[in-house]
Amino acid sequence: MWIITRYLDSNISMFEFKTEQEARETLKKMKGYNVLSEVVYFNDPCFQQESA
Repeated sequence: MWIITRYLDSNISMFEFKTEQEARETLKKMKGYNVLSEVVYFNDPCFQQESA
């Protein structure tokens, strides 16, 4: 999950995206101070160890 946090006119807004590409395309169009972040959950299957 990707999050854009925007600070504009003394307001903070957050926008959630499923893909990095979608977030980056939107980021190019946004005004104000923006921060792009990736949210990683450590209980996602890619972080699980397989038991022997």
